[in-house]
Amino acid sequence: MGKKIKKEVEPPPKDVFDPLMIESKKAATVVLMLRSPEEEILAKACEAIYKFALKGEENKTTLLELGAVEPLTKLLTHEDKIVRRNATMIFGILASNNGVKKLLRELDVMNSVIAQLAPEEEVVIHEFASLCLANMSAEYTSKVQIFEHGGLEPLIRLLSSPDPDVKKNSMECIYNLVQDFQCRTTLQELNAIPPILDLLKSEYPVIQLLALKTLGVITNDKESRTMLRDSQGLDHLIKILETKELNDLHIEALAVIANCLEDMDTMVQIQQTGGLKKLLSFAENSTIPDIQKNAAKAITKAAYDPENRKLFHEQEVEKCLVALLGSENDGTKIAASQAISAMCENSGSKDFFNNQGIPQLIQLLKSDNEEVREAAALALANLTTCNPANANAAAEADGIDPLINVLSSKRDGAIANAATVLMNMAMQEPLRLNIQNHDIMHAIISPLRSANTVVQSKAALAVAATACDVEARTELRNSGGLEPLVELLRSKNDEVRKHASWAVMVCAGDELTANELCRLGALDILEEVNLSGTRKNKFSEAAYNKLLNNNLSLKYSQTGYLSSSNIINDGFYDYGRINPGTKLLPLKELCLQEPSDLRAVLLINSKSDVSPPSSMEDKSDVGYGRSISSSSSLRRSSKEKTKKNSYHFSAGFGSPIEDKSEPASGRNTVLSKSATKEKGWRKGRGKKEEEKVKEEEEVMAVPKFVSEGSSDKEWCPPSDPDFSMYVYEVTKSILPITNIKEQIEVLAKYVAEKMGGKITKEKIPDFSWELHISELKFQLKSNVIPIGHVKKGIFYHRALLFKALADRIGIGCSLVRGEYGRAWNEVMLQNESRKGVLGGLPAPEVYVVDLMFHPGGLMKLRSREADLYRFL
Repeated sequence: MGKKIKKEVEPPPKDVFDPLMIESKKAATVVLMLRSPEEEILAKACEAIYKFALKGEENKTTLLELGAVEPLTKLLTHEDKIVRRNATMIFGILASNNGVKKLLRELDVMNSVIAQLAPEEEVVIHEFASLCLANMSAEYTSKVQIFEHGGLEPLIRLLSSPDPDVKKNSMECIYNLVQDFQCRTTLQELNAIPPILDLLKSEYPVIQLLALKTLGVITNDKESRTMLRDSQGLDHLIKILETKELNDLHIEALAVIANCLEDMDTMVQIQQTGGLKKLLSFAENSTIPDIQKNAAKAITKAAYDPENRKLFHEQEVEKCLVALLGSENDGTKIAASQAISAMCENSGSKDFFNNQGIPQLIQLLKSDNEEVREAAALALANLTTCNPANANAAAEADGIDPLINVLSSKRDGAIANAATVLMNMAMQEPLRLNIQNHDIMHAIISPLRSANTVVQSKAALAVAATACDVEARTELRNSGGLEPLVELLRSKNDEVRKHASWAVMVCAGDELTANELCRLGALDILEEVNLSGTRKNKFSEAAYNKLLNNNLSLKYSQTGYLSSSNIINDGFYDYGRINPGTKLLPLKELCLQEPSDLRAVLLINSKSDVSPPSSMEDKSDVGYGRSISSSSSLRRSSKEKTKKNSYHFSAGFGSPIEDKSEPASGRNTVLSKSATKEKGWRKGRGKKEEEKVKEEEEVMAVPKFVSEGSSDKEWCPPSDPDFSMYVYEVTKSILPITNIKEQIEVLAKYVAEKMGGKITKEKIPDFSWELHISELKFQLKSNVIPIGHVKKGIFYHRALLFKALADRIGIGCSLVRGEYGRAWNEVMLQNESRKGVLGGLPAPEVYVVDLMFHPGGLMKLRSREADLYRFL
């Protein structure tokens, strides 16, 4: 076999390495030379590629497409220093290209690049290797690779390099890396803060800026703030602020200080060294808006700590903040307002802003900038919360109009804050009246319709605070504000639902508004809410009960209880017990139903279809359909009580109605005027027989006046002349009695007499009340029976009649439904014989009124006889 003849490689053309000659066509040739074994060719090829890549991004992309990256990565570990240096320089430039970065991550060359940061390498290699890492660290995946390959430690070491480019590149790479928490933790372990602080003395602003930015990130961690304080870093930062020539660094320096001020120890140190006063003076006197803004932000961050707020107050930070409110820059105004909001947690600061600050904030509410208005409203909300003096100051500064205007803002935060201020102001009656005069009820409707739950919640609270009188509720009702308020009761948000319930409870304070709320479905919604164990709250229950107080028929059917303050008026009906969630049919619908075997519905209605005689006195006590056969028995019962009882009515539970009682008391007083007239009622048993006959004839003639009713007239509930007569009789005979206990006893005997008289327990089965009720249903062709028609009544008939009549003459009593047809009345009385030694009256005692077995008897609530009456 012959010798192999070694083929000599033909040298490349001389002009191939000329950077001016390398274009896209010749670049491919140079890339191929990267595979040459000769070091000189490799070095020159790298040099040419470096200069080609410097020309722009397009050339970098060309090199990527020509496949230059992969062979170049192998040259990073080449034995020849020049080749290795040139290859590193190329990657420092190429790594800014996104395509190159992606390929470098895939080729996993990070370890080779980091190796170039070794102390023994040349400065130029340090420069371009750190530049490569700085470019690569802009992406998260590359950050992870740099960190995992231990790149952080050599980068920190290079911060002390004599070459400014190496410092700049290393600092930039560290800044990118410390965005990750794990890198920040490692940075603390490597004690990186001292060399970073040293860079603040650099003569190159870009290096100082990168150092400050890095400190701004790492001082978010408490440990780094401690290290900075221990390294006297605050002194460096204050010096930067004091140096006017370094005003381009002031913003970043303030950001670092802001982080440091969150620590109480740092705050104390900077205050003791006079740095805090310098900082506030610097912020107030600076002419650069961004600096003022960042100074205010620094105060805001620090002011979240109570001890810091105390120190700020001692340094009179409030004056600085008020000055910043006057800035022409909106960003500064916003930051100053936010700082005031934070400082409001300090009571001393809150008092300071009463005279200085609130007027300026009111002016900011008129700004065209929505963010400024929001920040000012937030500050005012915090200032006026639990501070009547500041609420007054806001009103005196003509703040009501601007606040109401903010309710129509486009920013939810501004609306919520303005509503909060108005709510705080409305806690004082004079201010509330002033707010109502500014059309608040119309302005609050839009926030009530907001989709933002915070706005909904605050708007509902504002309604609760301002709708405290009939005029305001009427305005809200007429403006259509009740509908969105009722819709908020359906909210899935607990706060919204609670505050909406609160507002509904307040609005239910008058009958018209309560009826409108019920018409809109508030009662049904609240009932559904209260059936849920997770959605109900104390306010939803209170609102439901308040609405029920305006629908006593439903309340009694659901709860089985009416208190002494629940006054039964005409139109009340007792349907019987219904379960929660069951809808109670309206009276009209019940009246139109055919008779059935269901329980009879008892109706209270003293209204007549005819006008009563103009003078009851002249008509010899004419009633509404029944003779006054019981009047003599009433007189006898009253006169028999010759011995004065030592019982008096308990204050607060109701009181006998005076002759001039007004309808506003809730009692029906249609016949009260006749109550003071003794003529015709006190005639006694000596009355002539012919007069008595004439009287009864006139009474019996009354039903002829009752209209038959026509289809053209609006539907009215069935009239009840007998009950009207009852009201007239008790008003004439019982109301004048001055002793409340005697009133109760006489009324109880009267009710028993009208309902069939005294009944012993043994004779109840023979009383035949069921047959009587069935006959009435048949006669009236309805399940609804006016209470006056019932002449044979047991417990629940008598208790209802007693309550209805007692309410007409001002006797306070409750109505309680029991089981198996039982119902009873409870009254509260005080016994003067038990008056204390010091003269104070003891607590009133509760008694059950006997209407069945011993009419007029009073049994103590917890006594055995009361339990027998109620339950057995």
